[in-house]
Amino acid sequence: MVGGKLSEQALRKVEHTLVELKTKVDDLDFLRKKLTDLKAQHIGTFRQIDTYFDTPKGRLKLRETEGDHRAQLVYYERENIAGPKRSNVFILKIEEPARFKGLLEKALKTIAVVDKAREIYRLNIVSEKISRVVKVHLDSVKSLGSFLEFEMEATPKTFAEDRAVLLRLMKKLGIREENLEPLSYCDLMKSI
Repeated sequence: MVGGKLSEQALRKVEHTLVELKTKVDDLDFLRKKLTDLKAQHIGTFRQIDTYFDTPKGRLKLRETEGDHRAQLVYYERENIAGPKRSNVFILKIEEPARFKGLLEKALKTIAVVDKAREIYRLNIVSEKISRVVKVHLDSVKSLGSFLEFEMEATPKTFAEDRAVLLRLMKKLGIREENLEPLSYCDLMKSI
């Protein structure tokens, strides 16, 4: 901290503006093959438990990843619309997750717990006009089923362009617009 405030560089590490998209899917094997054909790099498969807490605005979750001694506290604000949407995300690394989770549970109401296996792929999109990295998540979510998510860093200046990148990628993977999901996993869990 410099003068009692987070430095601009530190803020850039914890604050992110993303453009993202989520869709319900039936066949993860088909998508794995398509991603391989597009030369996507498989980063790994991880079991994640996201505990969501009631907040007056946005969404707050503690993400615990199996095998990782740290957790992530994630706060984000995003519209509930189908299709590519802007998401403002703030992420902090938590060194003592069990202790911190206990504190959160004392202070805030738990509203949903999402248990999922997440396969993460990295896809480089390069053309004459743009160069972008898209994270692709293939999620098997307990009680909800299978989903695909795209996530890409964005800026206000490039949002329209970034949105178009995700729409083109959606078509390449055979994703239909009527299957796009406007809600978060938290909201979907609360509705079952």
